[in-house]
Amino acid sequence: MFVGYARKSTADQSLDLQIDALKAAGCTRIFRETGSGADKKRPELMRALAALGTGDVLVVWKLDRLARSLRHLTDIVTDLEAREVGFRALQDPIDLTTSQGKLIFHIMSALTEFEREIIRERTLAGLAAARARGRVGGRPRRFVET
Repeated sequence: MFVGYARKSTADQSLDLQIDALKAAGCTRIFRETGSGADKKRPELMRALAALGTGDVLVVWKLDRLARSLRHLTDIVTDLEAREVGFRALQDPIDLTTSQGKLIFHIMSALTEFEREIIRERTLAGLAAARARGRVGGRPRRFVET
């Protein structure tokens, strides 16, 4: 059985692209979640992992939809392998049954984490630069007449 897991970070994003791809890949059951990939305690991810049995395959649209840190991703994949559950990322062609696939998996995981850190650093630098120019972030203040 192919079990899909789709995650979006914020409520205003859509899961449609991921859901369509997971259905096209043959997923008969799809778990949907809204929340940060950095959060390890995601209820729908826990349900998806619990639903998997020997011979099943966990399918995600992209590696970063499953986990944001290399350590968390490796922990999940190690658990899946120990339970004889397959893993497939549709946008990152990975086959964990071969040594080449495992190597590619670890390289791509490291690159995903690196990309996340670069985005974080750029965001923090941009916010600091804006503050230095006197710009205040956040929503505009609401003035209430009294």
